[in-house]
Amino acid sequence: MRLILNLIWLVFAGFWMAVAYLVAGIICCVLIVTIPFGIASFRIANYALWPFGRTIVDRRDAGVGSLIGNVIWIVFAGIWLAIGHVLTGIVLCVTIIGIPLGLANFKLIPVSLMPLGKAIVPVDRGTDAYYRP
Repeated sequence: MRLILNLIWLVFAGFWMAVAYLVAGIICCVLIVTIPFGIASFRIANYALWPFGRTIVDRRDAGVGSLIGNVIWIVFAGIWLAIGHVLTGIVLCVTIIGIPLGLANFKLIPVSLMPLGKAIVPVDRGTDAYYRP
């Protein structure tokens, strides 16, 4: 079932959202100071391509730097990516078949706003809040 959902997701939402994250990541990497944001954006682009079967957990080793970085990220890129997820999620929820895909879009909103201090892990690993990469 995960494979089918991921393939449908890839066609209707995943590819376009991943492109948005890749563009944000490239812009961040060009502006040398924001390379950590670019790396986080590339990591989430990978997750946006194939979300079913993986989940997002908080990293306990994330500190104040992640918090400050997330505030900066929200202002410059996070809000626009979150709006993209909201709009795509609403459109997908209009159809019965698209509801799981719309819910996956809504699940990506928190990580699109605050990508630093998060880790993407397989669902089988659990949502253990103590994750060390």
